[in-house]
Amino acid sequence: MPELPEVEITVRGLAPVLEGQRLVRVEPRRADLRKAIPVDLRQRLTGAGVTRLHRRAKYGLIDTDRGDTMVFHLGMSGRWRVDPGALLPHDHLVIETGAGRSLALNDPRRFGFIDLVETDALDAYPPFAAMGPEPLGPDFTADHLHARLQGRAASIKAMLLDQRVVAGLGNIYVCEALHLARIAPSRAAGRIALFRLERLVEAVCAVLTAAIAAGGSSLRDYVRPDGELGYFSKQWRVYGREGEACGCGATVQRRVENGRSTFWCPACQRG
Repeated sequence: MPELPEVEITVRGLAPVLEGQRLVRVEPRRADLRKAIPVDLRQRLTGAGVTRLHRRAKYGLIDTDRGDTMVFHLGMSGRWRVDPGALLPHDHLVIETGAGRSLALNDPRRFGFIDLVETDALDAYPPFAAMGPEPLGPDFTADHLHARLQGRAASIKAMLLDQRVVAGLGNIYVCEALHLARIAPSRAAGRIALFRLERLVEAVCAVLTAAIAAGGSSLRDYVRPDGELGYFSKQWRVYGREGEACGCGATVQRRVENGRSTFWCPACQRG
């Protein structure tokens, strides 16, 4: 599933095509993905001008001058194709601009979704209402984590994946950040000292920044809007490396909990 860096890269890839442009065609090619596509999407967006593209957690946001924001989630297999030419069977939404550019939202598994929200009401939109701060924003600090984790017996990995604590972190980048911070993923979150949380915040920011710079992590389905692959998977420290040597020489371990794999180094990550 595309995580925060992949969505950030997607938004940046769409911005040169859409920002400042008038939408002359907005055509849903089916009624639903994971959930129903708004029936008035075509009516409300055709003729609208795009004022801004941005991201909240793993959601892409396209603001318009009509006071509406189109929210998209890529689900398991979604991606935008820029100037696609011939349409493919799983191109479920087509957008054209007055400058002659086009986009197609392709989602073979249909676990993504499209929604339309009043821009002024985005903070109250149900997926966003209880979200924690953005991990690359100024409000994600060690003090914030310390306050949210006090008294919590849940593992630090589970707490970092909790969108109410911090928005948008997923399995790959949590595993990588915990390794960089030298913190065991199973450690009780409420027992981690402030100085270790400071190191963890720095590690989260470093891992996400590096992933964005590398174009994200291309897994089975994800490619960038320009069709290129992301190469951060070449830099993975522990994720997907069960049985291989960590940089310290110990062997990377893996365990599965609730269908999700955790990768870590038992030598590096004792804290």
